[in-house]
Amino acid sequence: MRRVFGLGETVLDIIFKDEQPISAKAGGSVLNALISLARMGHECYFISELGNDKVGDIILNFIKKNNINTSYIQQYHQGQSALAMAFLNENNDAEYDFYKNYPQTRLNNPLPDFTEDDILLFGSSYAISPAIRKQVVNIVEHANSKGTLIIYDPNFRKKHDENHELYKQYLHENFNTADIIRGSDEDFKNIFDTTSSNQVYLNLKEACGNLIYTANAQGIDLQTAQTCKHYDVPQIYPVSTIGAGDNFNAGVIHGILEKSICKNDLNNLNEDVWDYLIKYGIEFSKEVCNSFDNYITVGFTSTP
Repeated sequence: MRRVFGLGETVLDIIFKDEQPISAKAGGSVLNALISLARMGHECYFISELGNDKVGDIILNFIKKNNINTSYIQQYHQGQSALAMAFLNENNDAEYDFYKNYPQTRLNNPLPDFTEDDILLFGSSYAISPAIRKQVVNIVEHANSKGTLIIYDPNFRKKHDENHELYKQYLHENFNTADIIRGSDEDFKNIFDTTSSNQVYLNLKEACGNLIYTANAQGIDLQTAQTCKHYDVPQIYPVSTIGAGDNFNAGVIHGILEKSICKNDLNNLNEDVWDYLIKYGIEFSKEVCNSFDNYITVGFTSTP
C-alpha cells in the first residue's frame, strides 16, 4: 500500500459560536487531511509534535484511534500542546487566536524512509516557522531526493505580516519543492497581492507547474502546462468551514491514490484525470462543511 506522510502542526481547536465554546477537536491543517485519508483506508504517517500533557494525550489518542502512524510524532516534556481558538462568524467562517508554548528542541526525530511511491503533504505556518525551518527543509528535501510526490498548501494569512519578507523567502523555497500547489484566493492575495489565478500561475509556474486555486463559492481554477480550466462548486450552507481547504487536499490525494499517480506522471495528466481529482476535492470539502468536525465522517463514500 502507498503511504501518505503529513508534515504540520498539531493543535486542539476550540470552536466558538456567538461567544460560546461549542466544540473541541484535534486540529491543524495537515492533520485534518490525514484523518480523512486514514478514514478512507489509506496508510498515513504524521510528522509533528505536541506536549506531554492532557491536551497532548487527547490528541495523540485520537490520532491513534484513527489508525495514523505516530512514529514521527515528538511528544516533548517542556512546553505545552498548542491551542487554537476558532471564532465562527455569521457565515460560519473562522477567525483564529493561537496559544503556543514550544520547547527549544523540536522535530528531532529521524528522517522518514520516503520512497517514490509515497506522497508528502505539508504547509501552513508550520512550514515557514523560523524556529523549525532547518528541520522542515531537511524533511522536504529528503522526500524530494527519494522521488516522493509533494503537495504544498501555503495557507498564508495576514497574521504573518510582521516577518513578511522572511516568510516570502520561505514560501518561494517551498514552492520550488512542490509538485502540486493548492492554495486559496486569500492565501495568494496575501502572497502576491492579486486575486487573479492567471497572475498567480505566472508567478508560480517556474517553480511548480501545477496549481489548484480555490476561491470558496466562486469555484476552482486549475492551471497546468496542458490544462487551464474553471470548476463551479455546489451552493451549500455550511455548519463550519474550518476543515474545507484541508479536506479538499485530502480529496485530491485520495484521487491520486485511486488513479495510481506518481510524481513522474503529473506532467502528462490529461483533463479527464484532473477532473477526477478536483471532483474528489470538492466532495471531501463539501462533506466536512456539514458538521463541526474537521474531517470527513467515518463511513463517508464518494464517487467523482
